[in-house]
Amino acid sequence: MRVENLKTQIVMAAGLAIILSSSNVLAQFSTKWMSIGSLQSWYSNMGCEIEEGRVKVQQDGLRWPAIYPYQDMEAAKGLWIGVKNYTDAQGNFFPYKVVHVGPRVTGVGEFFPLAFKTTDRFSLPQVLVDATPSYSIPPDVDAVDPNLQEDRLIYDSVNTAIGLTMVRKIIGFSQQFHDNYIIYDYTFTNTGNINDDPKIELPNQTLDSVYIFFQYRYAVNRQAAMVIGSPTQWGINTMNDARGDGLNPSSTFFPGNKDNDVRAQYSWHGNYPPFQFPGMPFLPGTSHSDNIGAPIWAPDQYGYVDKSDTVGRLGGAQFIGIVTLHADKAPGDTSDDLNQPSTTMYVGSDDPLNSQNDQFNVPKMTQEYAWMSSGHMSPRHADKVGPTGDPSLGTTGGWSIANGYGPYTLHHGESIHLVMAEAAAGLSREACIRIGRKFKQGVITAAQKDDSVYTGRDSLFQTFRRAIANYNSGYKIPRPPLPPSSFSVNSAGDRISLSWQIPNDPKLKGFRIYRATGRYDSTYSMVYQCGPTVNSYNDTSVVRGIAYYYYITSVGDPADDNGTGNTPPGIALESSRYYTQTYDPAYLRRAPGKDLSDIRVVPNPYNISADPNTLLYPGEPNKIAFLNIPGQCTIKIYTELGELINTIQHTNNSGDEYWNLTTSSNQIVVSGVYIAVFQTPSGQTAVRKFVVIR
Repeated sequence: MRVENLKTQIVMAAGLAIILSSSNVLAQFSTKWMSIGSLQSWYSNMGCEIEEGRVKVQQDGLRWPAIYPYQDMEAAKGLWIGVKNYTDAQGNFFPYKVVHVGPRVTGVGEFFPLAFKTTDRFSLPQVLVDATPSYSIPPDVDAVDPNLQEDRLIYDSVNTAIGLTMVRKIIGFSQQFHDNYIIYDYTFTNTGNINDDPKIELPNQTLDSVYIFFQYRYAVNRQAAMVIGSPTQWGINTMNDARGDGLNPSSTFFPGNKDNDVRAQYSWHGNYPPFQFPGMPFLPGTSHSDNIGAPIWAPDQYGYVDKSDTVGRLGGAQFIGIVTLHADKAPGDTSDDLNQPSTTMYVGSDDPLNSQNDQFNVPKMTQEYAWMSSGHMSPRHADKVGPTGDPSLGTTGGWSIANGYGPYTLHHGESIHLVMAEAAAGLSREACIRIGRKFKQGVITAAQKDDSVYTGRDSLFQTFRRAIANYNSGYKIPRPPLPPSSFSVNSAGDRISLSWQIPNDPKLKGFRIYRATGRYDSTYSMVYQCGPTVNSYNDTSVVRGIAYYYYITSVGDPADDNGTGNTPPGIALESSRYYTQTYDPAYLRRAPGKDLSDIRVVPNPYNISADPNTLLYPGEPNKIAFLNIPGQCTIKIYTELGELINTIQHTNNSGDEYWNLTTSSNQIVVSGVYIAVFQTPSGQTAVRKFVVIR
């Protein structure tokens, strides 16, 4: 029906959004996580993930491999929907009308969230360490549906100010060969509704020449930015390339008629010329160092604080991109249009068109629509930059990739269906360490290092093809057995005890337990495997004082892996580690000390210059132990001048307590002599002096 004062309503809504945003409260904004595989990211009920949309951090989301910290590669995304010859309910004519969410505008007043819901195929396991829940991302699931083909589905429904309703299905899989991509299934329907009130409708007009336009601002990755420099966190050095766009079948970086059957755009960590690290080789014919892959030679650079990570590891060797799986030819014609996306381009991430977008600014919308419908850009970004060039091409913000689907003409009630997958791949952490160490030691050249990094592109396209094959199969890839419905890890005096609840799954053939020492993001090794009826394990091959982390997987029968979806056939598939991964340490505890005279401080003196590979507590360099202490006591730590700097309540009835050499205000202590005072509930006291050397 016709609505009076429609423009006024929308303007008021936009004004309200500004007020809410200024107070950091956006009432209708909420987020959910896809966090069941090695690629993990957050999603907004607004229909797209804008710059700094969840937290005020430039790189947030698209974490791969997600077990390691600061692997975020998402800087911003944008979704614009444009239409020609549009008349609103007030009779105002727009030659071009565009509604926006992202990369920098919130979408409020232009996009109206309707529904936002997470459904899993099975209930998430409960993971406990010493009776305390242990998760990286707290569980947030609204429903369980055992009939799902996927393992997790986030359903997002949004109306827009042009009367086009979007349903976005965000689909994830936990199977180990398909857990590094996330599928986006979009349906755009001309409903005429402009918000969640069905009484408020636009006239049942035809939407002419609709373009659906997506932007992806990638920055590989947050940890690399801590080393190479802060401008890389917004993607100033991001290199972009494309395939399947009908242009030059070869490229400067990846020659040969290769992979043009895949419609994809993708990005990686290009060279950042301003970064100069002493001793790092120059790119041939240039005066700037070769930092492809983000070699970590100086952990102190730009705030990177992991001082034990000095081996030269490649910190940013990932490739990330978007691949089209399906695009309807037209409303009513669901065959896949191989000419979509019809626009593939790279756009200036800080271009004025990417800020202060406004659905009533006709001149600017005219320019936006020109972007959306501009076709395939040539030369591609990587070809224009070349092997030794500057990916920024003189800009301050670098370049984003963009795909436009259209033009579609949608009569009232008609729909268009688009499906794509976002994927990440590259060198393994072990390969990044091995290759980076050789490069730093001069065993391999910069060119050899770069060639190794570029093999990640092949891994990404293998992932693209798996996503395509999975979609074409109707999501019928072979499933691993269900994970244990609970997993409990408990510290004890002579063991670390693990127990789990056996899932009800006929495909289950056994369990495998993996363990790491020192930190949860270090290397895991299998320490135990058993049959399907066992539900506990005592780990006695542990050392006092060292932190241990675990995960357990359910193991299937190789005969159940039929190879669907380009899955390597005949593999004993395992449930995802991310269902049962522990993020808190378990320790081997000793019995309480029998006499206060037995209390020891280890090591004493503590020397920070000790070889990190020979530290008493691997992976935990800032740590000392108080051993043989009473099971219940208060430990107060003073400077030599008598200033109290920390108090520890020891209550677990063991003879061990550990201190991370920080004050109560979380400041690392300086060199000096310190005094620890131990007091039991009965009033007995003991005093120990120890030395810290930095």
